Amino acid sequence: MDENPDPHVVAAGLLPTPFTADEIRAALRDGASIRLRTEAPDGTVTERISRYSAGDDEGVLQENHPVGAPEAAVGQRVAWRELQAHAAFPIDRTRVGAETIEHPLGRLECLRYDVHDDDGGAVFWFALAHPGMPIRFETTGAEGTTRTTVQEIVTG
Repeated sequence: MDENPDPHVVAAGLLPTPFTADEIRAALRDGASIRLRTEAPDGTVTERISRYSAGDDEGVLQENHPVGAPEAAVGQRVAWRELQAHAAFPIDRTRVGAETIEHPLGRLECLRYDVHDDDGGAVFWFALAHPGMPIRFETTGAEGTTRTTVQEIVTG
């Protein structure tokens, strides 16, 4: 057994994640509110808030709601390792590279994960300066491409 496993690897067969659970905890433990904009293939645009609160050593309360409708919030307690695992992609279907992008948060150095499967694919950009969720992601399927972009991050 490896006494010093790589904290970026959550399971065999998966690429290292861009951030460890500890890095995500350090970024979100004291709370954060993230506004996201989603553009659907049919031109529909929606915005939502993802809010993190009540963080401790084990996890955080994650709540999501449409912009302007906090009463519609749906939340659940999640472990830091669970948030990390959302960015664990199969080695055999994923390419990773560095990319600098222009973004509503500014010019960002990112790790880009291109994931391919039988139904299409997805691309995730993780900003090195913002541990946690991807700051942009696109999914492509038969209906076209859906793009979600972080518009704003307010930390607690």
